[in-house]
Amino acid sequence: MTSESNPTRTSALSAQALDRFSREVAKYPADQKQSAVMACLAIVQEEQGYVSAESEKLVAAYLGMAPIAVHEVTTFYNMYNQKPMGKYKINVCTNLPCQLREGAQALSYLEHKLGVTMGGTTEDGLFTLQQSECLGACADSPVMLVNDLHMCSFMSNDKLDQLIDGLKSAEAK
Repeated sequence: MTSESNPTRTSALSAQALDRFSREVAKYPADQKQSAVMACLAIVQEEQGYVSAESEKLVAAYLGMAPIAVHEVTTFYNMYNQKPMGKYKINVCTNLPCQLREGAQALSYLEHKLGVTMGGTTEDGLFTLQQSECLGACADSPVMLVNDLHMCSFMSNDKLDQLIDGLKSAEAK
């Protein structure tokens, strides 16, 4: 079922989002439009801040997929937020190579500094702390990814202080 055949199903998405969905779908043969699922989920997250269960259903309807198939994509990749997050999402690698190179200490330090445990969001809504299974930078550990875009390597306590304090001061301006 497409948005054209059932426009009320996608009413929670903006016209701009639907236009972007259409451009993504156009990149694939007509019988393979489900290939645009990751791009459509990224568009939803960009617009709404996270991918809700209802949004997954909207993407599924638009792409002609089973809702569970979209949910499987959302839950497989940690770049899709399934609940509202802080403005800065910090994914800390917790895989064994990072753990062996002070990753556990970096995580513990961040939990203490931010006053949250893994998976938590600070009271001011600025930071969400998450684990990441592997960021592919074992030689640079401890490593973390901020907002799924910015890789931070060799994160000593001093560098963690600089990161958090720098993001807080950017908010104050």
